[in-house]
Amino acid sequence: MSVTYPRKFQDALSARDILKQVVRDREIHLITLNRYRYSEQRSCKDLTDLIEQLDGQPPQLVRELSHHISDEARHAMWLTDLLVELGADVGKPPGSSYIDEFERLLDHEHQDPSTNLDDFVISVLAAINITEKRGCEYFSAHIHALKQAPQTEENIKIQETIARILPEEAGHVRWGNRWLAQLAAKSLEHQQKVAQAKSKYAAIEQAAFEAGMDITLGAELRRVANLVEVTNNMPLWQRPQYLMERLPQTLLAPDLQFTRIQAAQRAWRRDPQLFMEKFVPMFLNGVKGKDNTQKTTVSKDER
Repeated sequence: MSVTYPRKFQDALSARDILKQVVRDREIHLITLNRYRYSEQRSCKDLTDLIEQLDGQPPQLVRELSHHISDEARHAMWLTDLLVELGADVGKPPGSSYIDEFERLLDHEHQDPSTNLDDFVISVLAAINITEKRGCEYFSAHIHALKQAPQTEENIKIQETIARILPEEAGHVRWGNRWLAQLAAKSLEHQQKVAQAKSKYAAIEQAAFEAGMDITLGAELRRVANLVEVTNNMPLWQRPQYLMERLPQTLLAPDLQFTRIQAAQRAWRRDPQLFMEKFVPMFLNGVKGKDNTQKTTVSKDER
């Protein structure tokens, strides 16, 4: 069975590239840790809702999910303790929410455990599995970045906390892989459904991930392009309804506008001169690298 991994940010920046910059700025570093805390905390709620939907079937999966909730709650507790000790905020993180965008893009309307339990389980496990892989990728990159950073008492505490979380997150990926492999082994039809679900939810996760990272000029259109990619991974009869229900909010993106304002205000307060020299050009030109890469690729293809 093929393995699906999360892609880089706009196929250019790796997790290590991003975390290398994050650990250099204490404010952004603490916001990133708070995003981890919020994600772990929110997972407890979402997984509890999932268990209620499953209504006891299959029992072994309910058991695995219950253990998963216990792990996520412990991770949220460790991160909350760390942030409070560091004097950092433990409220809802600023900016676009990866979790909210991921849930907005999920195809809940086509999933019903009461009518087809196997299809529902395949879908939810593929969705959980790809987000857990993203978490492992970023925790691993964060530890790597901290090892390269100055070994301050604060950085050591942060590294120790993330190092406690990472093995359990890797365990979540392993049990998800095991369940998906078992379901795929049931029949050729199940194998095809697992492969399709992995492709679809990988596209959804990538779209949600990029939506939380990209605030530069033209981000709305890139969100629409990602939405179309998600839609193309669905059966033909599901595509029109899915696309039309999500297109207006994707194009208008009110959360994106608010995030831009927040980011601009924060940058201006910290250093007005740096705001004009770095933030404004980044906002206007931040996507040129991707555009130039695409043009280069087209030119090579034409040759």
